[in-house]
Amino acid sequence: MNRHGELLAGIELGGTKCIAVLARGETILARQAWPTGAPVETLAAVLGTLEGWRAQQGFVAIGIAAFGPLGLAPGMAGYGHVLETTKSGWSGFDLLGAVQARFDLSTALDTDVAGAALAEQRWGGSVGCRVHAYVTIGTGVGGGIIVDGRPVHGFLHPEIGHMRVPRRAGDAFPGICRFHGDCIEGLVSGPALEARTGMAGAAIPADHPIWADVAQELGDFFANMLTSFAPERIALGGGVLQQRPYLLPAIRAVVKARIGGYLPGKAIAPEARIAMAALGADAGPLGAIALAALALG
Repeated sequence: MNRHGELLAGIELGGTKCIAVLARGETILARQAWPTGAPVETLAAVLGTLEGWRAQQGFVAIGIAAFGPLGLAPGMAGYGHVLETTKSGWSGFDLLGAVQARFDLSTALDTDVAGAALAEQRWGGSVGCRVHAYVTIGTGVGGGIIVDGRPVHGFLHPEIGHMRVPRRAGDAFPGICRFHGDCIEGLVSGPALEARTGMAGAAIPADHPIWADVAQELGDFFANMLTSFAPERIALGGGVLQQRPYLLPAIRAVVKARIGGYLPGKAIAPEARIAMAALGADAGPLGAIALAALALG
């Protein structure tokens, strides 16, 4: 946890929107948002706002929660950089270096989903969990995994949105992921749902048959997560499920069926393990603040 009462700054860099926040603990005192454009112009606006906040009120650390993929392994070529991405102009951009060049402060960089997972542990529904995850289902599908209060990294951060899941017999939709076709992102992200139905996600009616497929696919996805690293909680964010929390019972039923009695029912308890993020839409901005707190050690 950060030292008592100190102000922290955060940058949540999303694919379409960038948000700067100033907070004390989980209380956001100021925020400002911009469309995510080219790197230099976007960072100029964000860092200019942070400089104004620092001059007026001061803050002691900065957290950057960004879309990926990111170079997060110290010593790797491209450490602190945005790696190869479909977001125009951002591939290879030294994001951490750009911020550190303007501020001589403790700074932490991680994925937006890892930040949100940290925030859920500090202030949300994952308080007290040693191993937990945050999954967002929106424009894409991504997940952050936390073990003992720190995001999991290996040669890269987790990219669980590209996990493959079984398909319903007869479903010929090829998926929209340009790398893997019908990975979970290619099946249930907002753009995938639009491609599958011909309707914008928000316009798909609750009784459309696509939701049975989505419940099955997400149920398999979460069952794979539960049996691969046994998270105590999976917190869910992103527009697809935030707009349709009524899908959760069907998803949990699939999870229970897929586990197939292998683990004790009380240990799996999908109704407790899989839940909407308690911080709602603030999980992302507070994720950047949680990373700033982590930067202080």
